[in-house]
Amino acid sequence: MGAIHEKYLRMDKLPHIWCPGCGNGIIMSSFIRAIEKLGYEKDEVAAVSGIGCSGRITGYMDFNTLHTTHGRALVFATGIKMANPGLKVFVFMGDGDAAAIGGNHLIHSCRRNIDITAIIFNNHIYGMTGGQFSPTTFRNKYATTAPYGTTDPDFDLVNLCIGAGASYVARSTSYHAKMLTDLFVAGALHKGFAVIEVITHCPVNFGRRNEFDTPADMLRWQKDHAVRTAKADMVPMEEMEGKFVIGELIKKEKPEYVEEYDRLIETVRKGDAHRE
Repeated sequence: MGAIHEKYLRMDKLPHIWCPGCGNGIIMSSFIRAIEKLGYEKDEVAAVSGIGCSGRITGYMDFNTLHTTHGRALVFATGIKMANPGLKVFVFMGDGDAAAIGGNHLIHSCRRNIDITAIIFNNHIYGMTGGQFSPTTFRNKYATTAPYGTTDPDFDLVNLCIGAGASYVARSTSYHAKMLTDLFVAGALHKGFAVIEVITHCPVNFGRRNEFDTPADMLRWQKDHAVRTAKADMVPMEEMEGKFVIGELIKKEKPEYVEEYDRLIETVRKGDAHRE
């Protein structure tokens, strides 16, 4: 562990509870490097998480942190941003946390375009609570609640967020750690709701049930199935079957929610608001 990491970690909370080989530590390391690149003071940053393996990240990092209820991290983060727009607000969620119980909050956060950076750890399973299949578990994969394989089609989270109106959407993996840091920086600098999906690995509850012998095998799978945006358009459609695109997928300017809300308040105060 380097000096950069020690600067941003609550060392008295270590060692962490993540399983050996888990990708969450890679994501946390990439995030810390992004904060260092951005030059944010620790008191400028608010980090919010929900419930699940990913939710533990706020306990280890030395920012203004909030560990909230399952699926509700974006709700708390929205309140923080509305109350103190000057804070740099980051939300950490798992795939179940974001797309199942928290799915409604995710789509409406995208629609509102509030200036928050949402980071979704997608390990395709409920890792902490026993290995149940999640909204992103691939069809025909095994989980404790799918001992004979899943029949549900999986969500494509980036397409879901683009369709819901997010103004910045990107994807990387825990294998592509440098790209991940760069995307965290870009998402933080973007004015509006930024979503970065991280394809990561759970060797204990997903890997061992689905023919991955080691965490390294899962990282190799990420490497072999990821296609960078610069190359994706040149790959024939049939060769993209079973693969996914990484990099920035959408970046556009839209009115930011807090500014629009404050503008409405000012209009009402001046008596210029029209009311039937």
